[in-house]
Amino acid sequence: MQSIYTTERLSLSKLTIHDATFIKELVNTNEWIKYIGNRNINTAEDAKNYVRKIMSNPAINYWVVTLKGVSISIITLIKREYLEHYDIGFAFLPLFFKNGYAYEAAKAVLEDAMNNNNHQKILAVTVEDNINSIKLLEKLEMRFEKKIKTENDVLFIFSR
Repeated sequence: MQSIYTTERLSLSKLTIHDATFIKELVNTNEWIKYIGNRNINTAEDAKNYVRKIMSNPAINYWVVTLKGVSISIITLIKREYLEHYDIGFAFLPLFFKNGYAYEAAKAVLEDAMNNNNHQKILAVTVEDNINSIKLLEKLEMRFEKKIKTENDVLFIFSR
């Protein structure tokens, strides 16, 4: 996977420790907590530790999406233990919803993964009531495949 992607309006760069302040803001948004879960990132040190943990795991890829130098979101590609293939994910600061940024950023990573990295299949995971996420996955030409039950949730699995 590439370290940097550039789209018409956005830049995506691999997560670094310098992104900890942004990550703290993002994981504490109402949408993150509702749809992804509370990560208990309450201090700058918590955020740095969270980022270090992500960066140290080769199965986790995070790109920070910037718009004119301002961090607005993340796009992820993660190999989860409970899934057969990598899954793509995304989370945006609420101020940047509904502008097409999520599609633009996720498409760049998804296309690279599918075309240049020999991924035969990419998955995406969401919960049933995350309608905006489901609409984006469908726009990315991902199709609902199945529901799975985890310890805490029923998850919808999409694939492409």
